[in-house]
Amino acid sequence: MGQDASYYIWDVDNSPYGPVELSLLLQWVSEGRVVADTWVFDRNADKWGKASQFPELEPCFQATLGTGTSTVLTPGILRRIKILGNLNDTQLAHLSDFMEFQEWRMHSIVFRQGDLGDAMFLVLTGELRARTIVGDAESILATFRPGDFFGDMALFDNGPRSADVVANMDCSLIKISAANFYRLIREAPALATPFLQAAARTLSYRIRADNKRLLQVSEQFAAARRL
Repeated sequence: MGQDASYYIWDVDNSPYGPVELSLLLQWVSEGRVVADTWVFDRNADKWGKASQFPELEPCFQATLGTGTSTVLTPGILRRIKILGNLNDTQLAHLSDFMEFQEWRMHSIVFRQGDLGDAMFLVLTGELRARTIVGDAESILATFRPGDFFGDMALFDNGPRSADVVANMDCSLIKISAANFYRLIREAPALATPFLQAAARTLSYRIRADNKRLLQVSEQFAAARRL
C-alpha cells in the first residue's frame, strides 16, 4: 500500500474518523491515539482490521513494545478515554501526573467484592466484567471496554466494592488512587472540575439506564402476576 492510501479509524466513541493518509495515521500511532487493537479500514483494500495487523503499521507497534513507550500516558493515549475527550493536550499532560499505568492478564481479578475501595480505573485496552457470585452461579452486572471507567465510587466514600471486576482478556488500565484524586483537587482544582463534570454525566446516564431496566423488569413482573 502506498503513501496515498486512505484509511478510516473506528474510535472509542464508536465513530469513524477519516479518510486520513498513511502519514497522519503513523503520527497518530506514535502519539498513542491509535493503538494495536484500534479498528482501521483500508479504503483501497476494502477491508477492516486491527491496526497491528497492517504491515505498514506493525513495525510501529513492535518498536513501541520494545522500548516500553506504551506506558507513557501521552495526551493522545488519554484522549481514548471518553470522559477525557474534551480536555486539551495541556490539561491531559497535567492530568497524567496523577495517574498510574497498569497491565492485567486475562482472568486476573482487579478487585473483589467487599474489598475496601481506594481507586478508580480507566480502560485503555482489553475488556473486563463486573460480576457477583451466588453459590456456583456468576451474574454479570456490566462489561467495561476501551474508553470506559469503573470503581469511581471508591474515590468518594472508600466503601467496600460491590462486585468483583475480572479481566476477560489482557488489559491496559489507568489507575487513579484516592490519594492522587484528592491531590488533584488540592493542586489543580481547575483541572479536577471538568474531570468530575464528565464523570458525573456518565454516572447520571448509567443511573437513568439502570432505572429504566428496573422499571421494565417491574412491569414484566406485574404483567406476569396478572396472567
